[in-house]
Amino acid sequence: MIVPFIKGFANTFKHMFRKPISVNYPDEKVPTFPRYRGKQVLMRDENGLEKCVACGLCAVACPADAIYLEAAENNGTVQAGPRYAELYQIHKTRCIFCGYCEEACPVSAIFMGKDYELAVYSNQDFIWDKTELLVAAPGTPPASQAR
Repeated sequence: MIVPFIKGFANTFKHMFRKPISVNYPDEKVPTFPRYRGKQVLMRDENGLEKCVACGLCAVACPADAIYLEAAENNGTVQAGPRYAELYQIHKTRCIFCGYCEEACPVSAIFMGKDYELAVYSNQDFIWDKTELLVAAPGTPPASQAR
């Protein structure tokens, strides 16, 4: 009866003098694994224009039906091609982070990023559109520094 208590105290005493392995989270970020798939981002080309040509292959490839886009004709100011995605939304409550959208894109416009801070306060914030997904244009500050 007393042996389990001694084993428990011995285990506690053994770990008491080890260096803790916890991370001070807001100040220190946990490194992600190389194949980690986090928040999707829409990429820009070298001229700062959107890469997405609104082909819809990402929406077709998504097994969870989480991507919705509407194509529009381009006048040359948004994207280099003839069409662009006027409305591009990803429903994060449906997304299973499989990466099929990234593999299906013929122009490498969507990329699975490394961001793992995806918590929000409202369920309407889980629908991300182009303003949250699009990478900042060259020469503009990131969204976190613009505030």
